Amino acid sequence: MNLIKKLLGRNEMPPGFAAHLAADEHVIATAALRGGGHVVATSLGLWVEGPRRVGWGLVSKATWGNGAVTLVEARLVEDLGGAVLIEDLPPVRLRLAEPGRVPQTVHERVEASIKSRHHRDLPGGGAWFVQRKVPGRDGVLLQVRPDPGTDEAAARQVAADAARKLGFR
Repeated sequence: MNLIKKLLGRNEMPPGFAAHLAADEHVIATAALRGGGHVVATSLGLWVEGPRRVGWGLVSKATWGNGAVTLVEARLVEDLGGAVLIEDLPPVRLRLAEPGRVPQTVHERVEASIKSRHHRDLPGGGAWFVQRKVPGRDGVLLQVRPDPGTDEAAARQVAADAARKLGFR
């Protein structure tokens, strides 16, 4: 039966992983971490030890190399009514003992969530404007991530203007 589940892509939570999945959430891939623990990729995000889920729409960047997934998670700074201002948290390195399908799944899910991305110069720097499809939410969300040193007031204003022009309000 386990072979059939693996062939059909039906995975289960690893034994002892205490996460509680949402009713419409399903496991896609799992991997053991070196030194103990697991990561679990689901339809809604990546579960990391704690356990806590990082939604696909809040993964700013994920790279695979040297046996590890390096994950950059975004944090909501402010809801601007149609757009959200986000900032990146420090990268977290997840060293996988047996990667399996986790790196590919993370890459595919993050890329699939991005509908468009555009960088715009602003006073003091610039900002990334990313339209994302967020699992479990209807429509597209406009995320604005200012570069370090960018004037925050300018970023807020441009984000609000972009949301209005794109009809996100």
